[in-house]
Amino acid sequence: MQYRLATSVAAALGALLLGACSSNPEATSTTNNAAVPDYWPSIQSPIARSDEVEKKVSEMLATMTVKQKVAQIVQPEIRDVTVEDMREYGFGSYLNGGGSFPNNNKHATPDEWIALAEAMYQASIDDSLDGSTIPTMWGTDAVHGHNNVIGATLFPHNIGLGAMRDPSLIEKIATATAKEVRATGIDWIFAPTVAAARDDRWGRTYESYSEDPEVVGAYARAIVTGLQGDISDGNIDDQHVVSTVKHFVGDGGTEHGDDQGNNIADEETLFRIHAQGYVEGLGAGSQSVMASFNSWHGEKLHGNKYLLTDVLKDKMGFDGFVVGDWNGHGQIEGCTNDNCPQALLAGLDVYMAPTPTWKPLFHNLVAQVESGEIPMSRLDDAVRRVLRVKVRVGLFDLPSPANRSLSGDKSIIGHPEHRAIAREAVRKSLVMLKNNDHLLPLEPNSKVLVAGDGAHNIGKQSGGWTITWQGTGNENSDFPGASSIYQGIRQAVSAAGGSAVLSVDGSYDEKPDVAIVVFGENPYAEGNGDIANVEYQRGEKSDLALLKKLKADGIPVVGVFITGRPLWVNPEINATDAFVVAWLPGSEGQGVADVLFTNENGEIAYPMQGKLSFTWPATPYQNPINRGDGKTPQFEYGYGLTYADNTNLPMLNETVEADSSEAADHIIFQQSVQPPWQLVARVNDETGTMNSSVLTVGDMAIRTADRHVQEDTLLMQFGETPATVEFFAPFPVDLLDFTTPNSALAFDVKLQSGTGIQAGIACGDNCAGMVQLGNFMVDTNEWQAVEIPTKCLIEAGANLKEVYAPLRFSVNGQAQLSVSNLRLTQHGKPTTHCP
Repeated sequence: MQYRLATSVAAALGALLLGACSSNPEATSTTNNAAVPDYWPSIQSPIARSDEVEKKVSEMLATMTVKQKVAQIVQPEIRDVTVEDMREYGFGSYLNGGGSFPNNNKHATPDEWIALAEAMYQASIDDSLDGSTIPTMWGTDAVHGHNNVIGATLFPHNIGLGAMRDPSLIEKIATATAKEVRATGIDWIFAPTVAAARDDRWGRTYESYSEDPEVVGAYARAIVTGLQGDISDGNIDDQHVVSTVKHFVGDGGTEHGDDQGNNIADEETLFRIHAQGYVEGLGAGSQSVMASFNSWHGEKLHGNKYLLTDVLKDKMGFDGFVVGDWNGHGQIEGCTNDNCPQALLAGLDVYMAPTPTWKPLFHNLVAQVESGEIPMSRLDDAVRRVLRVKVRVGLFDLPSPANRSLSGDKSIIGHPEHRAIAREAVRKSLVMLKNNDHLLPLEPNSKVLVAGDGAHNIGKQSGGWTITWQGTGNENSDFPGASSIYQGIRQAVSAAGGSAVLSVDGSYDEKPDVAIVVFGENPYAEGNGDIANVEYQRGEKSDLALLKKLKADGIPVVGVFITGRPLWVNPEINATDAFVVAWLPGSEGQGVADVLFTNENGEIAYPMQGKLSFTWPATPYQNPINRGDGKTPQFEYGYGLTYADNTNLPMLNETVEADSSEAADHIIFQQSVQPPWQLVARVNDETGTMNSSVLTVGDMAIRTADRHVQEDTLLMQFGETPATVEFFAPFPVDLLDFTTPNSALAFDVKLQSGTGIQAGIACGDNCAGMVQLGNFMVDTNEWQAVEIPTKCLIEAGANLKEVYAPLRFSVNGQAQLSVSNLRLTQHGKPTTHCP
């Protein structure tokens, strides 16, 4: 079944495309627009360029020093900048990242958020040290509600909202979010994410509304409109916020779904699939765009002048500012976090510098402008864009944050009207994949067993970007005013005279009429959520065992699946009578029960209406899979049963046949360190990363050497001080494919001297699997091939689901060894025991 969103967006897009050939009078660079293909449109923002605004900006700009200008384009983070820093430097903006709070207090009250906003504002307009009275602006990641603040309304994550196909409700969600953010004194939201996720292995899939750019475009227009309000007069009032369409561009189309990876789409595909959120979001007047971590054909977006300047600013006519992502400028070739003129020259306007490196970055930029390395015209253009938005948002005319219309109104945080909107979104987002023999909807006057670790876990049902960055470390008490899915079921059932018993493990004393099992993914964010394939619960199958146990007891089973993406759950679907995808519903778990149960009179109060906004895979290895690509999915894009459908789903295929490409070795080092890994050495508290042919840390040294071909070997020399060398990535990598019987960590090694060397895998805090290297070697100082079975590393404590270092060497004294051809393989020698 296909479902196409019928809106005026397609017509609007067509009109924009027809006008794409027109010249853009607001171009800011000397680039010839003819070099940009005409399918990139010129966009007319509803906030027209105002002579009055431009005059005010020009007057300010004419009086500013180089330091004052650079301060407007450097954005520190609240954990690394003080009020006194703000008074001294006068930063144009600052941010709080995910899991960052005033005074580092997770339970900071709205009053404490406002107190920080007020203090920073007053410091920014205090000209006693920096000579500037330009007000600063606070930006925050409010990506599914004001999700850093205790008690805020948490809306379903974007993937669930995409299943609603309801742009009007999206606008209401955005308006409510803007009010809650304004109530804490904040001016600017880093949302919406307008990625069209095309590979569900990506850890940010749940931040995408759909694989379909039409849905993404319609929602981008709706959410920008809701966040910024009526801007027809050229201004954003103090009950709305500055929005950010992000991440420009192509983050949802990286190879293998790797977060911050490489998008190799041709330019027309980049526009057609990945840019529609910008066409519509900028068409709605979004005032900022965030550059993406990803690369396009190997070039990092933060340093891509063609896309940031020629396309976005000159051809599309964007006159707001481009902000970077978390130290994204430091990933440009030749850059570091504290030194990167290339980003500004490419078209970045604001450096997000959320570490203590903001200070050297600031001074380096000042020096680069003064030396002429950065032209004053480029700096002035960036500052002009920032000031233009500040004027439009009213920062020069509004009272201070503590005195604005919504500031300090605690009733707005988690307001009942906002929770009602979120609950409606939960109801509309549910997608029913199976409903054999019309099990659903259930009668509420029943004996209901509620099982599964997601049943009474508000943190799990809310996913990542929930109070903390990863959404982990939270308890139900951290969500005042919220409801778990179990609490919603209990309320619905109790009101009708039934009973609901919570039993996470599915045990019971009295056989129930029906069991509802709530299970699924644990919270994650960004690259921490990247996976190798889309099989749910590879290895340990506790959720499947629970479903099968209840089914074997003769109890009708309803599966409620918590997930941030389509996953291969054929066995779990087969073990249920009805299967509903709840996505990541947020704080209003009651919305699930609203749909699963009839009212007390046996009538359907709320229909089952959600439709898949992503194609559902038929095998664990069927990724990427998208509508129209010729692959046969398990459930097509747009699939979703209603209560009127008379469909019994047959048993689904549970056979797992690995794709041949999945059996390939995972290369760690072969002539060079392979992405996503980087070679890191640690000696005591000193750490170094190898970014050339030589690395020295403390009394140890590493250099490249030649064995078969140039620089195919790493020579490691260790001193007396204990040291570790590892191939490290900042995000964990899913390597569960290498738990098969013949899987091994394999490499060639030549041990010139030293004993007691350990080798193994590192997988996070208190998680590692280290073994004695000598137990797997022949006693010789000649080159030899070593295989360490992953079975042995797992027995030693490794968890291959979340690997931060697939190979670590730990040495406690002098040693010298050479290694090459480092890899994980599924084709090692069979082993029956570990030394």
